[in-house]
Amino acid sequence: MSTSTQNFPTLKNDRLLKAIRFEKVDTTPVWMMRQAGRYLPEYKQTRSEAGDFLSLCKDVDKATEVTLQPFRRFDLDCAILFSDILTVPDALGLGLYFETGEGPKFKKTVRSRADVEALPTVNMATDLDYVMKAVTSIRYALNGIAPLFGFSGSAWTLATYMVEGGSSKEFRHIKGMMYSEPETLHVLLNKLTDAVIDYLVAQIDAGAQLVQVFDSWGGALAHREFVAFSHQYNQKVVQGVKAKYPDVPVVVFTKGGGLWLDTQVQNGADMLGLDWTISLADARKIALASSKPIALQGNLDPATLYASPENIRKHTHLMLNDAYSVGEKTGYVANLGHGIQQWVNPEHAKAFIDAVHEFQL
Repeated sequence: MSTSTQNFPTLKNDRLLKAIRFEKVDTTPVWMMRQAGRYLPEYKQTRSEAGDFLSLCKDVDKATEVTLQPFRRFDLDCAILFSDILTVPDALGLGLYFETGEGPKFKKTVRSRADVEALPTVNMATDLDYVMKAVTSIRYALNGIAPLFGFSGSAWTLATYMVEGGSSKEFRHIKGMMYSEPETLHVLLNKLTDAVIDYLVAQIDAGAQLVQVFDSWGGALAHREFVAFSHQYNQKVVQGVKAKYPDVPVVVFTKGGGLWLDTQVQNGADMLGLDWTISLADARKIALASSKPIALQGNLDPATLYASPENIRKHTHLMLNDAYSVGEKTGYVANLGHGIQQWVNPEHAKAFIDAVHEFQL
């Protein structure tokens, strides 16, 4: 599988890629969303040195360092680019910034047809060159110990932040647009879909060996609206990436999307991420019964990691029993159902990872 013309080190651990392709694996592959993050004291130290979160993302050396930090503690089967899902809206000139304790915010919002039409086209080589440089740097620094994920937010998820101006619980502005001016929202989503495709392809060009679409707010939609405003655009992203790189795995993770798994299996992805709200055994039945069997990832409630190591091991093995109660003992990647939380003891994260690898296939 060729993802770049650069001469990168040979991959020594392809367990995760094999599982996605439904090939035999010696043990279940595992990684954690947000595995480079605030639960690690060494991450906090590096972030403090960088000054703030965005500066850390844009510092290639420091972004490489924090990506590799979890590998010094844990036996992980994948790395993920250290960045943020909102780099594309930032490159669109909306002025991304972070308020302590309040999450991401934008200086400008997109709430009218004129606002949408005024959005520029993102030039990946110049506007987001720091992301591509980080991908290449991390790929070399990994030295083949694990494959590297690139990622982007989904078109719908990016749109929610751009229209709301930051995080939201009610989605008042974007849902207002969706129901009162759906044509405007579709124009925005189409623009973002093109940008997401270009962004993911550029990351693969730079060295990413697989990519994930984070549809973090897809679960906030009603069922018809999920299909119209989230799913169809995720499908277009997968098709766009596959048109350029047919052999590079594409993963789609819709938080709260288990209700629509029978729809999601039609989006063309190689693997779907799951949160903790659906039975993994039921999800496997749906994924394996689709026209092209689809691998699954995740399902463990991140709060499980507040338990004792013994209970973490117990719940992890229950999850793996569910995963392999249907079909062959492959086609599954262990992960949390969302990002690891900042208050988790790193030793409890290790307990989860070790419990996955010790599980007998």
